[in-house]
Amino acid sequence: MQSTLTRSQFVRESKALLHLAIPLAGAQLTQAATGFVDTVMMGILGQQVLAAGALGSVLFTCLLLIGTGVLAAVSPLVAAAYGAGKTPEVSHVVRQGLWLATLIAVLSMLLLLQGGTLMRILGQEEQNIRLASAYLGAIAWGLLPALGFAVLRNFVSALSRPRPVIVIMIGGTLFNGVGSYVLMLGKLGLPTLGIVGIGLASTLSLWGMFLSLAFYSVWQTQLRTYKVFHHLHRFEKRVFWDLVQIGLPIGILAAVETGLFTLTTFLMGQLGTVTLAAHQIVLQTAALTFMIPLGISSATTVRVGQQMGQQDPEGAKLSGYLGIGGGAVFMMAMAIVFWIIPEPIISLYLDVHDPENYAVVDLAKTLLGIAAVFQLVDGIQVTAAGALRGIQDTRVPMLIGIFAYWCVGLTSGYVLGFQLRWGGVGLWWGLAIGLAIAAVILTWRFSKAHLRSDVDLR
Repeated sequence: MQSTLTRSQFVRESKALLHLAIPLAGAQLTQAATGFVDTVMMGILGQQVLAAGALGSVLFTCLLLIGTGVLAAVSPLVAAAYGAGKTPEVSHVVRQGLWLATLIAVLSMLLLLQGGTLMRILGQEEQNIRLASAYLGAIAWGLLPALGFAVLRNFVSALSRPRPVIVIMIGGTLFNGVGSYVLMLGKLGLPTLGIVGIGLASTLSLWGMFLSLAFYSVWQTQLRTYKVFHHLHRFEKRVFWDLVQIGLPIGILAAVETGLFTLTTFLMGQLGTVTLAAHQIVLQTAALTFMIPLGISSATTVRVGQQMGQQDPEGAKLSGYLGIGGGAVFMMAMAIVFWIIPEPIISLYLDVHDPENYAVVDLAKTLLGIAAVFQLVDGIQVTAAGALRGIQDTRVPMLIGIFAYWCVGLTSGYVLGFQLRWGGVGLWWGLAIGLAIAAVILTWRFSKAHLRSDVDLR
């Protein structure tokens, strides 16, 4: 950064970033808590259900993250329009974002409802396929509200009003936890639905969150001026295409990253129920901690976008570096936690004193140690990608992700796991290597970006 940066600018931007990052990180953490709650409930039903639930959960999460990745384009476009004082443009972006969310949801639901076929092709055990398909049949109907919520969340966050989001998401998570328990075990006179009840509770909570945020967007005085639900039937080709151009590379990058974890989960399934159950415990734990830097990443996108809308590339660079540093610091702390207390973490999912679970617990401890290694690089790569989104640089990061996650991460994981017979341990080392490569290249990319404010990196 240029030498003109002052201490007061640094402090002011740090406060602005934290003002956004804390509630957004909390919102992301609360959203991940849906998967966490589902996993804990599956663990109550036994390691067979936990293993099968891993297949269904990872497929749903993969498609959800790809969809929200595409819809992340709403955030920088709204932030830039807001920073430039273009109120009508904000409304156009949100409305077309809802159009795009509906299209993605329909296509994704069709894939989820055919999830059993995909699992058979990938060689999963029939009992796991049956249970996972039942779960997907229930939770698939929550995809549309989840994506609609993502659009509205990006809208209110880009206007620096993220706090209502976390309040709504906390309420939704609490409802999901209670609802899962009641429907899963047949409490309050309701039928016992098992894993189907867990998926159904998640669907109901997702609809509740979407409707609540939609009501808030209409009710809150300042947000109401944008009239995001007015003329919702109008299709605006230019704005829709802008969203696709910016969002599609983000979605592909999300597909590449989540696809790496999804395919790794299916490869774990070929190694047996014990390996798959241990993998689900560690993956869900890592996914939970990942939500904090993901929230910081979203805040970084907004701050960088707002600064660019105000024609301040130096301020945008400062925002990006602060975001990357914040993600790194938090994930280093989480890595230490993984190393120090692995057994208490595992005990959240399974009874560690039950002899039937000893094999799962031992393997999960080993995998948690590896997950600790990539916590740091995971935090760096996601915040660096967020900073690049803020300057609407999405195509090159997409190519970087393809190279790092698949060419390096998946290939090295397969070689270590199957060729060298390291099993699940090898597959997890592959994940760590791929994330490390992405972190280095994406950070370097941002360090060289937007030095000239007249360059359009799209």
